[in-house]
Amino acid sequence: MSKTLLRRTSHGRNSIRPAGTRAPFPKDMPMTSKSVTRPGRQPGDRAPRAAISAKTLRTDRWWIAPLLTFAGLSAWVIYATVRVFMHKWYWVEQYHYLTPFYSPCVTDRCVEGASHFGQWLPSWWIIPEAAFTLPFLLLFRLTCYYYRKAYYRSFWLSPPACAVPDNHSGYTGETRFPLVGQNLHRYFFYAAVAISLINTWDAILAFNTADGFGFGLGNLILLGNVVMLWAYTVSCHSCRHIIGGRLKHFSAHPVRYRAWTFVSKLNVRHMQLAWITLATLAITDFYVMALAAGWFPDLRFIN
Repeated sequence: MSKTLLRRTSHGRNSIRPAGTRAPFPKDMPMTSKSVTRPGRQPGDRAPRAAISAKTLRTDRWWIAPLLTFAGLSAWVIYATVRVFMHKWYWVEQYHYLTPFYSPCVTDRCVEGASHFGQWLPSWWIIPEAAFTLPFLLLFRLTCYYYRKAYYRSFWLSPPACAVPDNHSGYTGETRFPLVGQNLHRYFFYAAVAISLINTWDAILAFNTADGFGFGLGNLILLGNVVMLWAYTVSCHSCRHIIGGRLKHFSAHPVRYRAWTFVSKLNVRHMQLAWITLATLAITDFYVMALAAGWFPDLRFIN
């Protein structure tokens, strides 16, 4: 007796056919090129773009976000550049207020009270008073994960928004110069921590006025700026990885796990903190500049 196989047809009925024979090919299924399985793309092959004539299928105002980002970052960069090369109105002798744009003040053009770490750079106009820290702060922000997204979209339009194609023919990622330098972000993070410590020291020294301990609106502004700077710095993705990125068992490291959890909560607000610190830096600098220029007096609570 020959072996048979039980199979279910497309109509739901059972049919019996001899073992080892093929099921008949449906007559109503023509053999076309679309029904034949094509081989997959080989490694290194470039994925073809979808053949869509429209630039994007988005119907919302997707261009508002990159436009606002472009305007905000451009305004801040212009203000900061002008202030850095003004070389004046950065120190309030009476209350020991020092703007973070000039901290630490290390050129021989700095007033004596503002130079907490000495004067060891010449007073060329092209050299900012805070030439020791400004380059590292700039690199820390430029390589920040959020700021990459911000200026990639708003300045380079690469891409300007989600589901909106750019005009670049290819994509190499951050594997070529100068974008390969983005991988140094974790090292600029250490410099940012050191600079945040210096800004904290400046805020503490501001309580020691010429008449002893004093407290005013300027102290609140300096402290608020320092707190926001620490929040932004600690919320960095590199900080999160340093604290808990290499741990395999959080249960064996409860202290680091708690720290990693705290940093992770801040990391969710990293974008907001990035913009908040730009605002606090500008407000702090403008307030110190206004006091140093004599535009209005400081609101004092003690001394």
